[in-house]
Amino acid sequence: MDLFSRTWAALRAAVASLPDAEFAKPSGCRGWLVRDLVCHLVIDAQDVLITLVTPASSPVTHDAVTYWAVGSTPPPGDDPLDALIVRLAAAYEDPALLKFHLDDVGAAAGRAADLADPGMRVSTQEMVLTAGDYLSAYVLEWTLHHLDLPAVAPPPPEGLARAREMVEKIAGTAFPASFSDPDVLLVATGRRTPSDAEREALGELAARLPFVLG
Repeated sequence: MDLFSRTWAALRAAVASLPDAEFAKPSGCRGWLVRDLVCHLVIDAQDVLITLVTPASSPVTHDAVTYWAVGSTPPPGDDPLDALIVRLAAAYEDPALLKFHLDDVGAAAGRAADLADPGMRVSTQEMVLTAGDYLSAYVLEWTLHHLDLPAVAPPPPEGLARAREMVEKIAGTAFPASFSDPDVLLVATGRRTPSDAEREALGELAARLPFVLG
């Protein structure tokens, strides 16, 4: 729960530090400008708020790792929600408005997470998780999107380490120790193509890349 709060606060601070001109540049998230990514974060914050007040009485079905749907190809970009996010992001026009909305809704999501009972069961996307596992899954989300931002302070090291741990559980194997935590996250999720030396170090794992998370 504490790691959720730290990674989320760091991500929001990184967005707040971005010059306005950066919002029209490509992000590290395929097909999205920085403004699209920030708008996605607003939607994520809303999802956190909704989920934390959607209790479940049925048994737990997923944890922080199995929460993620894993594919091998990037989304084609024709998902209606993705299209809506791009249009909504463009409608803000002034990046200051987008920053304000993220800070406003994002702070509320952070407070809700701090107040949540980690053992309570919540429901989202036809899954039931404990609130603790649900928020732990978002440590990976926040850390990846923090890396998607240009020229900002890096994510908290403990968030990077936890995100790497989750990606390695998703992959079912450890990445080479020579890979830094950011390198694992970027290469594993297809945000960066591995170099020849990295591909050699990855061995058979290279053929299974990328792990596209949704």
